[in-house]
Amino acid sequence: MSNFDILIIGAGPGGYVAAEEAATLGNSVAVIEKNAIGGCCLNVGCIPSKTYLQYSHWLSGVEAANKNGMTITVENIDFPAIVQRKNRVVSTLQGGIHSTFKNNGIKFIQGEAKYVRKNTFEVDGKEYYGKKILLATGGRPFVPGIDGLDQVDYLTTDTFFEMEELPDKFVTIGGGVIAVELAFALRKFGVEVTIIEVASDILLTLDHEAREIIKNKLKSIGIQIETSATIQKVTNQKVVLAGHKEFLFDELLVAAGREQNLDLPHAIGLELDNSNRFVSVDEYYETSESNVFAIGDLIGGQTLAHAASAEGIKAARAMSGKKERPVNPHSIPRPLFIEPEVSAFGLSEEEAERAGYDVITEIMPFSFNGRAIASDETEGFVKIISEARYREILGGVIVGSQGADLLHQILTVYESEGTVDELANTVFAHPTLSELIQETAKHIVKK
Repeated sequence: MSNFDILIIGAGPGGYVAAEEAATLGNSVAVIEKNAIGGCCLNVGCIPSKTYLQYSHWLSGVEAANKNGMTITVENIDFPAIVQRKNRVVSTLQGGIHSTFKNNGIKFIQGEAKYVRKNTFEVDGKEYYGKKILLATGGRPFVPGIDGLDQVDYLTTDTFFEMEELPDKFVTIGGGVIAVELAFALRKFGVEVTIIEVASDILLTLDHEAREIIKNKLKSIGIQIETSATIQKVTNQKVVLAGHKEFLFDELLVAAGREQNLDLPHAIGLELDNSNRFVSVDEYYETSESNVFAIGDLIGGQTLAHAASAEGIKAARAMSGKKERPVNPHSIPRPLFIEPEVSAFGLSEEEAERAGYDVITEIMPFSFNGRAIASDETEGFVKIISEARYREILGGVIVGSQGADLLHQILTVYESEGTVDELANTVFAHPTLSELIQETAKHIVKK
């Protein structure tokens, strides 16, 4: 049996980052992963989708150029070549993690971990023991019980990137962030796209003003959106809604959310939270079983790759005797990488008011910004949520070009316990998109 100070199950963005931190702190570390290193984010999520979306951005650039004095023709979209490039990107990043593991003396074990007894797991007949265990096993696609779905060859977010040819008609059941990003990318490739959502609206986790801009954008590029849908059945090539409304497809994506991989927590006998969906942990990510920790999708909260990585670092430090306060959920940025980009953090206006703050909110459109006008990228806005007494930053939303990157300027001031005044008094280069953040802050100060 092989023994380690810290044994990590799962090599996704939570597990592999935790492994690097634990090794840096002087621990002997091993990571067990049944699938490819890097987890869902690297292999079937964040990275592949952003690779496809980059082509969408390039195509949008061509469209903008053709409207503004240039003539550019896209003769062909070689989708198999795009798939090959996506695979190269994924392979490059996988190689980077393997190299980091090797340089830090982290043992990588390929295979499925089966629980044997306390802190001991078996992989392919060999046992591995860790003084401390970190569970970072993530989640899997949730597939709802829709009549006829089990008879259809559908895609999930785990299998979408196995598609090697562009369909003519694409339907996604589900209108969350992942579904919308994939729908946007395919529409830019010329595919006929329909989003079917059983809830009252798509993207319900987004700021309401941001959501309206995104919905209008999706509709403007020809994506059909059906909300409050009652799905009666799915047949071989169509989704049938109540009222006999039908949507034909060549490829069907079921993107109705994800569920946690609770097989190992159940085997170990870990306590779950009140919802009975997530593993219960304390403020240092330790479970009901001593020396067994859990992070990421397993424990709920912001089920995002960067949240899992942040939690993994905190858990690794706690397991190494360096306990710190847990990750602040309000500090986690929540991005959507279409056009325009959307990203937000912290409290919404409604949440801030419920928390008892005397809320001041200011919003400034990108159409007021010189760089945005020059770049013909005037969709969107910057919104800062603050309060009257100290002008403390409570939250932020950016919808617009480079919004996911720009948001970090507000978030960094928030994390360093700065106020709106720091943003207002900083000298921003001109002309930049960032100036709109300063202008928004200045308006709050004037109020």
